[in-house]
Amino acid sequence: MSALSLRELRKTYKNGFEALQGVDLAVPAGEFFALLGPNGAGKSTMIGIICSLINKTSGEVRIFGHDLSREREAAKRRIGLVPQEINFNQFETVFNIVVNQAGYYGIRRREAMERAERSLRQVSLWDKRHTVSRQLSGGMKRRLMIARALVHDPGLLILDEPTAGVDVEIRHSMWEFLRTINRQGTTVILTTHYLEEAESLCRHIAIIDHGRIVVNSRMQELLTQVQTHRYTLELKQPIDQTPVVDGFVIEPVDAWTLRAELPPGTGIHRLFNELGAQGIEIHGLRNASNRLEQYFMQLVDHRRDSTQEA
Repeated sequence: MSALSLRELRKTYKNGFEALQGVDLAVPAGEFFALLGPNGAGKSTMIGIICSLINKTSGEVRIFGHDLSREREAAKRRIGLVPQEINFNQFETVFNIVVNQAGYYGIRRREAMERAERSLRQVSLWDKRHTVSRQLSGGMKRRLMIARALVHDPGLLILDEPTAGVDVEIRHSMWEFLRTINRQGTTVILTTHYLEEAESLCRHIAIIDHGRIVVNSRMQELLTQVQTHRYTLELKQPIDQTPVVDGFVIEPVDAWTLRAELPPGTGIHRLFNELGAQGIEIHGLRNASNRLEQYFMQLVDHRRDSTQEA
C-alpha cells in the first residue's frame, strides 16, 4: 500500500499562478522519501494540500488509502507534520504542548499524558518536560516539534526543513532518530535544502520544479548518473601558484589546500603522480563530492536554460 498517493494534483491561485500542474506521485509505506526542489517549485503548496492547510484545485490525495476529500478525518489522523517555522505556544511547558496536541485527535487526557511521555523520551526531552518552551535551545525546539507530531502515532511523518538552523551535532543526532523511527515502520517524507541530508537519509527521491515532478527515482539509481568526483587535497608544503594538470580542474583553497575535480573514468592516482612530478606532495585527501547536489544543480540549471530559450 502507498502511504501517500497523488493523482493529477493541481493548484491554481486566484492570481492565475499554477503552483501545481498535474502532480502524480506515490510514496510506498515504510519509505524514507526526499521531496526536493528550488524555492517556488511547489513543495510548500503540495505539503499544504496533503495536510489540509491549502485547498486543491483538482486531483486526488490519498493517505494510506483514505481519500482526503471524502475521508478527511481518517486521512489526517495518519499524518504528522513538522513545519519549518516554530509554531507552538512559547509560554507553555514542553509537556503540555505535546499533551494538548494529542487532545486535538480526541485522545483522552490520561492516554495523552502517557503518549506525551513516550514521545518526549523518544526525542530525549523528558528531562525538560516542565520547562517553558521559550527557554529551550533551537535544537530542542526542533525536537519538541517532532515529539508533538508523533504523539498520535501517525503512519506518515512529513518534515519540512527539520534541521534548519541547528548545529551539526544536533543535526546528526536527529538523523539517527529519524532513521530509527523509519526502521520501526513510520513513513518519512523529508524536504530539505541540505542535500547531503537527503543523500544520507533517503532511499527514494522526487524533484519538483515549476509545479511538475521532473525526477522520481531510487536514490542510488539517480546518483550513478553523477560520475564527476571532487576532492580536497591537503599539501605537505605551501604553494605559491596553482598547478596545471591536463584533464583535471584544480582550484586553490589556500596555500596549503587544493580542490580538484576528476573527469569521468579518471583515477585519483594519476593526479597524485602528476602533482608529484611537479614537486607537490599530498599530506591528506578528503572526498568533497556531494553527488546529489551536483545532480540537483545540473538539473535546475538545465531547466532554467531551457525555459529562457523557450
